[in-house]
Amino acid sequence: MNLFKHRWAYSLVWINLAVALVFLILVAGNQLSNARALLHVLIYMLVYANLTGILGTAIMGRLAEKVSLSGHSLIPFMAVATIAVTALGCLLAQTILMEIGFVVPLRFWQEYLHTLGTATPLALVFCFGAFAYGSMGARVQLMEKQLHEKEVAEERSQKLAAEAQLRSLESRIHPHFLFNTLNSISALVAMNPPRAQQIVGRLATLLRASLDSSLQPLIPLREELAMVESYIDIEKVRFGDKLRGSVDVPAHLLDAKVPPMSVQLLVENAVKHGVTPLSGGGEFWVSACAEKDSLRIEVRDTGPGFDLTAIPAGHGLDSLVQRLDTLFGAKARLNVLRREGYSVVEMVLPRV
Repeated sequence: MNLFKHRWAYSLVWINLAVALVFLILVAGNQLSNARALLHVLIYMLVYANLTGILGTAIMGRLAEKVSLSGHSLIPFMAVATIAVTALGCLLAQTILMEIGFVVPLRFWQEYLHTLGTATPLALVFCFGAFAYGSMGARVQLMEKQLHEKEVAEERSQKLAAEAQLRSLESRIHPHFLFNTLNSISALVAMNPPRAQQIVGRLATLLRASLDSSLQPLIPLREELAMVESYIDIEKVRFGDKLRGSVDVPAHLLDAKVPPMSVQLLVENAVKHGVTPLSGGGEFWVSACAEKDSLRIEVRDTGPGFDLTAIPAGHGLDSLVQRLDTLFGAKARLNVLRREGYSVVEMVLPRV
């Protein structure tokens, strides 16, 4: 409603400014001999311009929207509609001027046709000028909207990445995880000092990588797998032979970009819920392959599996799904399935 009021107000302002400009040009050129002629021409111009302009504003905008939605070309329509509206506006203006005594009835059609011949080219110029201005304004608004949506998406992506990084860091410094890791290191100090030193390094690498990964939305797969290897090595100290697994990723895919903590999250999920709860332990495998323009990363384990739709909001996997949607839209997805007796989680991304 406010937009409609503003459109009327702007139209009337520009119409009357144009009338004033033309009137001043006539006065400056001494084309009007006396005050009576000045008043006569001014009233003539105001009535004609405002009636035609108001009709154009009331009719053209709505008709243009309907024609645009129908998929037809606007330019021929604008030309025909402008001529028709101008003819109707001039006819109404001529009738009003005749009723108030400014037009002699005997000269009605002669003056009407003369005025219409002058007004039509001006109306066409004004119409297509307004159309071009409106089109440019619409393009600018569309670009601003797209830019705003992109900024919102990037901000959301950064927020989700930061949340994932914080969750990962929380899991790293969670009292149970930290206590178990330190306890493992303590046991190794007496039995195998080099191995204890190695696990300390793994823990430091994992913590540092968790912090550094929040600085960018995508990181090379090789960096992500380095975090995965550090995590697995630490957990192997605790679970020994119960935790068996391997990472098999072709060398030519190591530079592909992935969201930070994404593969790490899938491996943690496999270890915590698919392998270590089993009395005899279990196995997991991390693999990757390229399919046309996509990168498919798969984490498979011998656990019972789960339903992705049953994951509660705010869970790590739920946040990962949101991050993928924010970063890649429909080009990325997370699938959970059973295959040949194994629980499989696959992450499909566009190759970047």
